[in-house]
Amino acid sequence: MKPIYFTQHARIRIAERGVCEEEVIKAIREGKWQKAEKGRLMTSIEVPFKGEHYGRYYETKQINPIFVEEGDRIVVITVYTFYSQRRTGK
Repeated sequence: MKPIYFTQHARIRIAERGVCEEEVIKAIREGKWQKAEKGRLMTSIEVPFKGEHYGRYYETKQINPIFVEEGDRIVVITVYTFYSQRRTGK
């Protein structure tokens, strides 16, 4: 299992978008990888949230890291987060 590193840009986006590094790591370890633009990879997981984000209540959040797989590590470039009021099936 390759170690996961975060760029400074990814750390800033994680803080802005209400995600923690552990959730991003979980997404990469458990999600299905797909090809993204510029030779990058992406994955997605949906997790229960049941809280407020920027003053609105949401049931779930979807975590979408964008990353590259290098020879001996995985480097997270950025992270997108989408919040939803629909309930997750989990």
